[in-house]
Amino acid sequence: MIELAAGGDGPVKGERIAQAQEIPLKFLENILGDLRHAGIVRSQRGVEGGYWLAKPADGITVAEFVRAVEGPIANVRGVGPEQVEYAGSAAPLRDVWIAVRANLRAVLENVTIADLASGDLPAIIEELAANPDAWQPH
Repeated sequence: MIELAAGGDGPVKGERIAQAQEIPLKFLENILGDLRHAGIVRSQRGVEGGYWLAKPADGITVAEFVRAVEGPIANVRGVGPEQVEYAGSAAPLRDVWIAVRANLRAVLENVTIADLASGDLPAIIEELAANPDAWQPH
C-alpha cells in the first residue's frame, strides 16, 4: 500500500512492489487480491497495467488494510472479544480483550497510508513509539 501511495497516480507493477519489499510475487498478488476485493486498490492487466489505490492514501487507514487482509482486529479464539465468555472469576478477562482491541484500533485507525508514505506519523503514535518500554519484548 505504501509503495502504491509513493508510486504516484499511475499503475504500479506487482513485480516492482514485490522487489521493493523483498516478498514473493505470488504472496503479494494474494494480498493485492484481498485489497482489490475490499475496494482499496484497483488493477488493470496488460502492458500499461498494474495496481493503484482506489481512493486517496489519506483516506485509507492501517486498520482498513489489516481488516481487508487479516479480518477483524483482535479476535480471541476466532471470534470478536465481545462474544467470548469466561466463567466465574475469569469473567473480567473479556473486558481485557475488549480493551486490547480498543487500543489497537486507537493506533491503527489513526494512521493512514499517506502518513506512512510521507514518514509523518501522528504525534500520539510517535509518543507511544518513543517510550522505551514500548521497545521491550515483554
